[in-house]
Amino acid sequence: MNWISNYVRPKINSLFSRREVPENLWTKCPECGTMLFHRELSDNLNVCTNCNHHMPISPRARFAALFDAGVFTEVKVPDPLPDPLQFRDQKKYPERLKAAQKQTGEKEAMLVAEGEMGRTPIVAAAQDFSFMAGSMGMYVGNAIIAAARRAVDLKRPLILFSAAGGARMQEGILSLLQMPRTTVAVQMLKEAGLPYIVVLTHPTTGGVTASYAMLGDVQIAEPNALICFAGPRVIEQTIREKLPEGFQRAEYLLDHGMLDRVTHRKALRDELIAITRMLMGMPPAVKGDLPPPAAEPAPAPAEAATGAPQA
Repeated sequence: MNWISNYVRPKINSLFSRREVPENLWTKCPECGTMLFHRELSDNLNVCTNCNHHMPISPRARFAALFDAGVFTEVKVPDPLPDPLQFRDQKKYPERLKAAQKQTGEKEAMLVAEGEMGRTPIVAAAQDFSFMAGSMGMYVGNAIIAAARRAVDLKRPLILFSAAGGARMQEGILSLLQMPRTTVAVQMLKEAGLPYIVVLTHPTTGGVTASYAMLGDVQIAEPNALICFAGPRVIEQTIREKLPEGFQRAEYLLDHGMLDRVTHRKALRDELIAITRMLMGMPPAVKGDLPPPAAEPAPAPAEAATGAPQA
């Protein structure tokens, strides 16, 4: 035996046999700093198990927890013009869209689906804040109109999960036009006598709160969600006064009559089932008879067996 056998060979073997450890196994809670194992966090619907801080959750993961057995069908949304204003800042608008699509695996900032929630047929729409801050562009407007039309056609309630930083500046006035368009879509539901339930998540701001996010028959929010038109920093700089503690957070708005409920994400499905069935004149759900949501986290869009676009 020599130094080649005793030292060099084991060193080479260790280099080739070394396993790469994924970097995303642990997530640090931004509120309390607790390190959370990815599977534990996913099983708890992206809510910190230590301090109950509600972290962002993708529309697909949310729908997997909302619909019975995680099964839903996507509702087709018409595609708008890709770059109507030929907008460019540091990047071209199409480049920003492609980067957001690559990062999220989604086509745009809103996903629309239909299915059953506690044996109650519904249509649901959810915004994805990780897609360009969930900004309200023409696609989001088209998505809400498609969701409302589908709900009216099927005579189902519409449940919308909002999460947005406001209007999409790359679409200028065309983005702001989605405010009246989505308001008309909500009116279609009201004229059809169908419930429209809004769940406001963190954050819901800007033109979204000035239109469809605040027009629900029932307004529910997740704990500590920021809900506002102009943010607290802008207001403080404008009025030059210190704002009250928790200003524009969900609990503050509940105390001041702008919300009906503030509900933990884990309890949200049961509450939505109860409210939806009551508004639709259906008998209360029998707890033991309800099918469960998906047992496993939602698969990636390319691998998903559910959520296939509707023909």
